[in-house]
Amino acid sequence: MANYEVDPALLEKYIPKHTETDLWNGKCYVSLVGFMFVNTKVRGVKIPFHINFEEVNLRFYVKHKGAEGWKRGVVFVREIVPRRALTLVANALYGENYVTMPMKHTWRERPDMLSVEYAWKKERWHTMKVVAENKPIDIIPGSEEEFITEHFWGYTRITEEKTSEYEVAHPTWQIYPLKSSKIEVDFGKIYGSDFAFLDHIAPASVFLAEGSGIEVRQGEKVRITIADLAKEHSINNGKPGM
Repeated sequence: MANYEVDPALLEKYIPKHTETDLWNGKCYVSLVGFMFVNTKVRGVKIPFHINFEEVNLRFYVKHKGAEGWKRGVVFVREIVPRRALTLVANALYGENYVTMPMKHTWRERPDMLSVEYAWKKERWHTMKVVAENKPIDIIPGSEEEFITEHFWGYTRITEEKTSEYEVAHPTWQIYPLKSSKIEVDFGKIYGSDFAFLDHIAPASVFLAEGSGIEVRQGEKVRITIADLAKEHSINNGKPGM
């Protein structure tokens, strides 16, 4: 996770209805995140050739005032995956902003070192790489690491007035103390001109986090939920929903 401090005004046009920017100590972040989907199931079923795959996304942080209080969540500017079917389903049914690109990763482990790299190709290979100690530590409560890793809701702008909500449930992660990091990404080419300036600034922080099992659950209605959107899509197309 490479985290960049930005002006909140940059994100105004990307913020879904009924959410607002979530800040940490007055700072607004966007994060470039690379990870592996492993042993993936859709409603309990493994889909051949779509079980283990990379994803890299650019995201930022928001909060939504629900009936029980504030919910802290993320909004994805763009999500990159290596399988076209993933992109088609996510964009058509759920209104997400997925794109398909060739991807690869490396994971090298020694007793005293862990090296992880994600790469994706648009005209050239773009990469993010970290080298860390091979012994995870607990995240300190109230820290920047906790803020970045513990947003348990996802929000997607469907239209100017409609927002979908879903819960991403996972235990508290650990992190690996970092030795070095290297980000070689053309942000303008991948994420658009609004984010081109990230080419020229260093991230405020970079983390390597230990992943876990994750369950995606439907949330309450904001204006329209993912389930409603899928139902609406199936009715419009005269086909069964997913």
